[in-house]
Amino acid sequence: MHDNPTDRLVLVPGPDHPITVTPASGQVLATVDERTIADSARALTLREEGFPPVQYIPRADVDFTLLDATDHETYCPYKGVAHYFSIRMGDVVLDNAVWTYEAPYPAVAEIKGHLAFYTDRVTVAERTVD
Repeated sequence: MHDNPTDRLVLVPGPDHPITVTPASGQVLATVDERTIADSARALTLREEGFPPVQYIPRADVDFTLLDATDHETYCPYKGVAHYFSIRMGDVVLDNAVWTYEAPYPAVAEIKGHLAFYTDRVTVAERTVD
């Protein structure tokens, strides 16, 4: 990662690396040990070449009482800088299990104001709503 954000490589999705953002087809629920962290009928599904689909849930549909912002961040040349949260539930702490792009690049602007969860630590399920 570069020290100066203006020096960061910015890439635009295209035929060689497609990225799409579409409304999720149903209700999206994120849980840890059967405790609901997020529940949304307004989630977005981001599909990126080479990665499994990721559900991005609007901030308003996430229980922030269970999240603590961290100093951790990562960089994606297609999406921008990701900021992280840890999940805290009693003695359970899942460090940097949640991320958000506060200022995503224009190609994925729809995910601004949304959070995503690492599915190896948080169960994220989509249910079709009739």
